Amino acid sequence: MKSSAYLAAWPWTNLGSLKYLLYGPLIAKAIHTNFYGENGGDNWCFHILLVSLLRCTICQIWTTYSNMYCLSSRHKICRKDAEFDQMDREWDWDNYIILQAFMAAAAHYYLPFLSNLPAWNAKGLLYVAILHMGPVEALYYWLHRAFHTDFLFKNYHSLHHASITLQPQTTGTATFLEHIVLTLIMAVPIVGAGLMGGASMAIIYIYYLLFDSLRFMGHCNVEMMPESLFRSVPMLRYLIYTPSYHSLHHTEMSTNYCLFMPLYDHLWGTLNSKSWTLQRSVCAAGEDNRVPDFVFLAHIVDVLSSLHVRFLLRGFTATPFRSWWFLWPLWPVVIPVMFVMWIWAKPFVNTGHKLKGYLNHTWVVPRFGFQYFIPFAHKGINNLIEEAILSADKMGVKVISLAALNKNEALNGGGTLFVKRLPNLRVRVVHGNTLTAAVVIKEIKLHVKEVFLTGATSKLGRVIALYLSRKGVRVLMLTNSEERFKSIQKEAPPELQKFLVQVTKYEAGQNCKTWIVGKWIAFKEQRCAPPGTHFHQFVVPPIFELRNDCTYGKLVGMQLPDAVEELSTCEYKMSRRCVHACHAGGILHLLEGWEHHEVGAIDVDKIDVVWEAAMKHGFKTVE
Repeated sequence: MKSSAYLAAWPWTNLGSLKYLLYGPLIAKAIHTNFYGENGGDNWCFHILLVSLLRCTICQIWTTYSNMYCLSSRHKICRKDAEFDQMDREWDWDNYIILQAFMAAAAHYYLPFLSNLPAWNAKGLLYVAILHMGPVEALYYWLHRAFHTDFLFKNYHSLHHASITLQPQTTGTATFLEHIVLTLIMAVPIVGAGLMGGASMAIIYIYYLLFDSLRFMGHCNVEMMPESLFRSVPMLRYLIYTPSYHSLHHTEMSTNYCLFMPLYDHLWGTLNSKSWTLQRSVCAAGEDNRVPDFVFLAHIVDVLSSLHVRFLLRGFTATPFRSWWFLWPLWPVVIPVMFVMWIWAKPFVNTGHKLKGYLNHTWVVPRFGFQYFIPFAHKGINNLIEEAILSADKMGVKVISLAALNKNEALNGGGTLFVKRLPNLRVRVVHGNTLTAAVVIKEIKLHVKEVFLTGATSKLGRVIALYLSRKGVRVLMLTNSEERFKSIQKEAPPELQKFLVQVTKYEAGQNCKTWIVGKWIAFKEQRCAPPGTHFHQFVVPPIFELRNDCTYGKLVGMQLPDAVEELSTCEYKMSRRCVHACHAGGILHLLEGWEHHEVGAIDVDKIDVVWEAAMKHGFKTVE
């Protein structure tokens, strides 16, 4: 929704993430002042940078609060979640902070009273409060109404109103002209206080950070102002707005124009009559009583991927996970949190979406990948998984699907442990591996007559080998266990058993250009594959792509049907709108209304049935 109108686009739009280099002159000036300037030199640029950093931090705090289900679900205003298009539209929400940093630097040059300000001036707080409650609020009100006239709204203000499900980042999502106007309005109290001899550095910090905090609050989509407070002090409802009050401006745009004080809407007749009843209803709503029909029980893969959750870095989670450079400094923060989670933590809701009227949630078991391979940790992990299953059963969830390590064979027999231990479950426990196997098999080209299979005796390895043998494909099954190999081979009809061949060394695959990797392999093992080999894989985490003369498949996944709504987070390394195949398999279990538990060994006869059902419901292979 970009406009070609004059001053609608930001001057540094084409710079992308390089826009942060614009802070360079301010950083250079701050360094020069602090390390090479005279004692008592003006440190204005340092304060500009610090205020900018604090404003971004405040936005992150509000983002975490508004997107953390356990904290905010009780009083959500709009139950519909933001989607990827909103993430993209609001990607450069912090442009206004860059703009105001440079306008502050220019103001310092032209306004002498901003030089060498005292740390505190009590009179300035009074001046700023009066100037804000009077001129600023009134000026903002009328300019805001002006931006709702046809020409200005269409060319400038419609970008901000494109978001109905408000997020703190929606605050800064506006055109260049709008933020120039807003910056000039914000300057009125500071300049006014300075001209009256009341300016100080503390007042500048307080005003700008409080200004942003109130705007972020108004756009957080969570009502946190207690209705009882307004009932006890009725006048207060005209002095401070609430998130539900401002949300009405985005749904019924001819009302509630105020900045922070509804008094001006009341005086000029634009106060929405639903404002207080909406706040009461949201505050009285209590817990979110929507029961998900489906739950995908995920887990944390590694330390850095633990940051790939919706309530942390919103822009980061809207893209497939990568170990970006800016994450590594967070290691010292994450490690202590990991140990706290190990001692005390419960499964939590991370995100959700809707499909054909069904509400689907992703819950996360607070355990890291390496913990699943520590024998003494197994009991605790299984207890957490069982707790999640029992919670889902009590809530009325229809299907719960287990992510990769949560259904590890050594951990709980692919989910069999829970079905045996809890025979009266109403919720269906699903590992989703039937669809995973189907996706791996369908990736293999029709002309392939031989494959090299690692992890050959695992649940997936076994069923892939049996299915391919039915298609006349020779399967080199890498395993040292002759007993387990013979057991799988006997499952095949006698005339097909010749297609299943046991091998014990990776060198056996040196003439085979189709490798199916179900067990993690390093460069030493990959080196045994001939040039031109394609590595299919169903191992978590995925293998490193170390061979330039070979190609690598991605983690087994599926693209969700087009009917899915409210997606805003990428699932680990999956592309947008894609999920792991086992996740898709659980959703399919729900859509088909299947009543059986899908745990333990995979039924080879159901591979084609599940695949055809997935195609029928609009699932697609990952490109």
